[in-house]
Amino acid sequence: MYSNFKEQAIEYVKQAVTEDNAGNYAKAFPLYMNALEYFKTHLKYEKNPKIREAITQKFTEYLRRAEEIRAVLDEGGPGPGSNNGDAAVATRPKTKPKDGEDGEDPEQAKLRSGLNSAIIREKPDVKWNDVAGLESAKQALQEAVILPVKFPQFFTGKRRPWRAFLLYGPPGTGKSYLAKAVATEAESTFFSVSSSDLVSKWMGESEKLVSNLFEMARESAPSIIFIDEIDSLCGQRGEGNESEASRRIKTELLVQMQGVGHNDQKVLVLAATNTPYALDQAIRRRFDKRIYIPLPDLKARQHMFKVHLGDTPNNLTESDFEHLARKTEGFSGSDISVCVKDVLFEPIRKTQDAMFFVKTSNGMWMPCGPKQAGAVQITMQELAVQGLAAQVLPPPITKTDFDKVLARQRPTVSKADLEVQERFTKEFGEEG
Repeated sequence: MYSNFKEQAIEYVKQAVTEDNAGNYAKAFPLYMNALEYFKTHLKYEKNPKIREAITQKFTEYLRRAEEIRAVLDEGGPGPGSNNGDAAVATRPKTKPKDGEDGEDPEQAKLRSGLNSAIIREKPDVKWNDVAGLESAKQALQEAVILPVKFPQFFTGKRRPWRAFLLYGPPGTGKSYLAKAVATEAESTFFSVSSSDLVSKWMGESEKLVSNLFEMARESAPSIIFIDEIDSLCGQRGEGNESEASRRIKTELLVQMQGVGHNDQKVLVLAATNTPYALDQAIRRRFDKRIYIPLPDLKARQHMFKVHLGDTPNNLTESDFEHLARKTEGFSGSDISVCVKDVLFEPIRKTQDAMFFVKTSNGMWMPCGPKQAGAVQITMQELAVQGLAAQVLPPPITKTDFDKVLARQRPTVSKADLEVQERFTKEFGEEG
């Protein structure tokens, strides 16, 4: 019986599109709404996930067209679109004004101005070499981002660059850091968005934000859309706590990533998540590359300690860095960053607590032990009172400083977290 609902919906759509093409918007609008009601009823009974997905996609397209027509009818205008064309008119956005007219639709201008903050205009200055390890992930991203722009002749015939990447793994492993390297190295417009950029309290505005984001990316191509924490936008459909707005955003994202009716060869979607199993499976399938970003290995951890320490004065040797890397098995990149940040304050703590200082050859006062030659019993505060604050220098960082901090720090990623990520990799992903 429920197939009759679909047939009735299709019949209403045909009539709506006919009236729409003829410019009879007052007649087209109720026909679209009737079609939507029948599609909605059909979805309650349809069990086949592929058919449900296809109908949901069409539902969104017709709903968008109906909203456009209603907006124009409310304003008393002649109606959107043109009087010719075929059924594809149902998905066509409002036409852009010609030169000399009043500029773009004010509603669209408002949405786009909100998305302008998502465009990264200054490069984050993170190079590929700053990212420790993750060689296969970097290579795949270079194939997708660098080569198509610098060597377009490589991508002819059936060879096409990757269009959608999902970076997943435990928290703090450098997924967002890798995206920053992409933004720095790519000669592309980089859009960095989070769920808060795309979720609106106004009914129907969230999916328009998604649509406008992709439209802006196409206009600024070559471009990259980076969606951090994509699971907060695209959780499993049909969950009890899923809202209508969430469902509509997801459907719009599916439609846009499918790229129906658009040339998306120069738009790359890059997304990151800590919880890949929470992703809707239809969204997951849209990512042709799903790359696991694991915890850093020994060499990567050694490199991270050096990078985070930078040019801060220290007396650590290569074997000291190897020792630190061995001691931090199971630490994420974020854990190592926090550890080094703590260590950087150790010399300051020593200077604050010191009771003896020695004057170095360059005239600076540095804390020392009581038995050191030239040691003077004085505190940092007393040196400051004497007007010597600018000449007080903390000592260089030592391996002992690291041992002291590591004695109180624990890794933040549990074994259970890792097991979940590794299981997902076996089922759906590939090693980074």
